[in-house]
Amino acid sequence: MEAIRILLVDDHALVRDALSGQLSELVEFDVVGTASDAGEAMERAFELEPDVIVMDIDMPGMICFDAAERIKTRLEEVKILFLSAFFHDHYIEKALQTGASGYLHKSEPVETLAMAIREVAAGGNFFSKEIRVRVVKTDKGFSLEQGAKTRAQTLTDREIEVLRYLARGLAKKEIASIMHLSPKTIESHCTRVMDKLDIHDRVELARYAIREGLAEA
Repeated sequence: MEAIRILLVDDHALVRDALSGQLSELVEFDVVGTASDAGEAMERAFELEPDVIVMDIDMPGMICFDAAERIKTRLEEVKILFLSAFFHDHYIEKALQTGASGYLHKSEPVETLAMAIREVAAGGNFFSKEIRVRVVKTDKGFSLEQGAKTRAQTLTDREIEVLRYLARGLAKKEIASIMHLSPKTIESHCTRVMDKLDIHDRVELARYAIREGLAEA
């Protein structure tokens, strides 16, 4: 039986090294590479074609969900397992929308991570129990049970992405470059975000994004 080929993605070197060392001790796993951000993860994924990508959610640079969608478009068979310190609805929803095979909280022991990797590599799904009880299976896959809509849920995926970059302090030209869109298009997204949220100050936008779990403090 061939070993499961894993790509680890986390912006903290200590986390990458620790997970790589622990997973490599298991004979059924082969950690073929690591990456420190979502952009590098795309490059490494296309180069290495791993079986499973274990990816942190909140990292500098490109948003992980955007990278995951691009990876899945080109490598349909790759399984993506997200790790996060948060259970925010938006993170879970986006992970499910990208076709992720699992979502684990970072408080889980490495034994649970190993179990999740085995499960998703075999074509299954794996969620931390706090998420599993909130996820429903539909004909189109998994989705999060919906309650009343918040203001954040009125935003489109692109608008959410722009909001997260704004919250990180990126200039509009930088956002345009990362998202491969024109500065004019980014300006339009920014205007719609501010109008929908009724927030017209970048500092307040950042605070809102942090409160809603769309960016880290």
